[in-house]
Amino acid sequence: MEKYLIEVPHGEDKASCLMAVKIFLSSGSHFLANADWGCEDGEHKAWMVVETENKEEAWGILPSSMKPNAKIVKLTRFTRKDMEEAPYNYHI
Repeated sequence: MEKYLIEVPHGEDKASCLMAVKIFLSSGSHFLANADWGCEDGEHKAWMVVETENKEEAWGILPSSMKPNAKIVKLTRFTRKDMEEAPYNYHI
């Protein structure tokens, strides 16, 4: 399994925030229950970290109407050993 960060932005007004929540609720997406939202701090985005087989599967979590503005980033955790064995030998 691979780990991905899903980021879904929406408009800055209250109506846009409510619409984003409504879309997730009506789609049955588990995103709403597992997402962290930045609206109360002025960052009108929702984020969720998921583990899926691939990026395409991560995209499948999102409702269709949210996909055009969403961003999905594969996350990698590096260890000290990874850095010591890296081609440019980064030292921690």
